[in-house]
Amino acid sequence: MKYVHMAAFLLVLVGALNWGVLAVTGWELGNLFGGMDASISKVIYVLVALSAVYLLLEHKKTCRMCVVEEKKA
Repeated sequence: MKYVHMAAFLLVLVGALNWGVLAVTGWELGNLFGGMDASISKVIYVLVALSAVYLLLEHKKTCRMCVVEEKKA
């Protein structure tokens, strides 16, 4: 599961950077690599979206800041 989490995090990071570059410059990172086929771009976007959903659902289990630690007496 560690590798799934790492891959999901990387895909979400790439998606976030793509949105940032698009907002600031108007360029989409996918277009910089020679105009990829539209179906390939859609697959990448679906993978990024699924990764975001996965991280959202698994966040409570993996986040050190959100885990409530029991106080030792």
